[in-house]
Amino acid sequence: MNKHWLSYLSIGLVIAILAGCSSRPTERGQQYKDGRLTEPFGLVNEPNAKGRPVNAKDFADQVTQTQYAAAGLYNRNYADYDAIKRWAMAGADTRQLSQFGIKAFQMEGVDNYGNVQFTGYYTPVIHARYTAQGEFQYPLYRMPPRGAKRRLPDRAAIYAGALEGRGQAIAYSNSMLDNFLMEVQGSGYVDYDDGRPMMFFGYGGNNGRPYRSIGKILIDRGEVARENMSMQAIRQWAARHSPSEVQELLEQNPSYVFFKPIPFAPVKGASAVPLIAKASVASDRSLVPSGTTLLAEVPLLDDNGKFTGKYEMRLMIALDVGGAIKGQHFDIYQGIGPQAGQAAGYYNHYGRVWVLKGTGSLNGGPLMIGNSGTPAAQANTVQVSYDN
Repeated sequence: MNKHWLSYLSIGLVIAILAGCSSRPTERGQQYKDGRLTEPFGLVNEPNAKGRPVNAKDFADQVTQTQYAAAGLYNRNYADYDAIKRWAMAGADTRQLSQFGIKAFQMEGVDNYGNVQFTGYYTPVIHARYTAQGEFQYPLYRMPPRGAKRRLPDRAAIYAGALEGRGQAIAYSNSMLDNFLMEVQGSGYVDYDDGRPMMFFGYGGNNGRPYRSIGKILIDRGEVARENMSMQAIRQWAARHSPSEVQELLEQNPSYVFFKPIPFAPVKGASAVPLIAKASVASDRSLVPSGTTLLAEVPLLDDNGKFTGKYEMRLMIALDVGGAIKGQHFDIYQGIGPQAGQAAGYYNHYGRVWVLKGTGSLNGGPLMIGNSGTPAAQANTVQVSYDN
């Protein structure tokens, strides 16, 4: 997922901008039980979390991917990874973090009560052909050459054929909406159904036009209730309407994303590290730098996307970014294909997050204890500096 495109990123798959908090617990998992937090990060002796991380192996694999793909990032966070892996191998009891030289800093959340927002993104798989044929009539384009003064056309003009005949089409799918949702994710795999391995379509640029959420448009038009908005709700709306009505809706978003075919490529985040499902997140780098390890209490959803009232603990690394991912908000990478898309499309829920730091990394690392003018020994909050 490319950081330039990630102004699109998911918006919890088009919905993160629709999220809001109330003053009481809701079906989206707000807990409101930790008391008011007055700083972005608060040092705690031990997280008041139940259970142990369910994905210790996936976390270790994500650390390994980071080591081989981004040596500098890995080296800057080595003290954290080493301490956390030793803690995980010993049973991952949150009451024993300090015994392994790990400090936990709770995030204040979007409401100052510890409720951090989670959305989801994934890597779609689209079936396509090399040329327009039969039902495969909807082009995916590479980035056109652009002169110094030439502005690229908006989405409506591109749909009307502004790029036809220029040799920019790299695939033709059978769904305009699928193409659009792959743009929202920033990348995807294309299966040409010719027996060859799927081709990874990475982010190739955009037309420089402003982004407008089609989810918000449907809400404003009274087509979908705000509390029901999800990627599935958008698909269901599209299934009930004609292709011309779907196109009219998509044209309300003038921004358009172009792709770059890359053979045999794994899914990578903005940190150039291959991503492992549910062990990596997109974060706001100004608050949570790349490479940071998180202990997250993630709400569990049922098959219909409803909060079950239960949570699971996960260890995850911040390896991606998103223009829509600001502040106390993380986008969890869900994996590849329809099942991952189903999960990602529902997520717009809340849980708690602790930033984990090995004590050996606190001096000179990306997290520095204390505010300006506050002695480290007296500090109970964290300031985050970011140097990459």
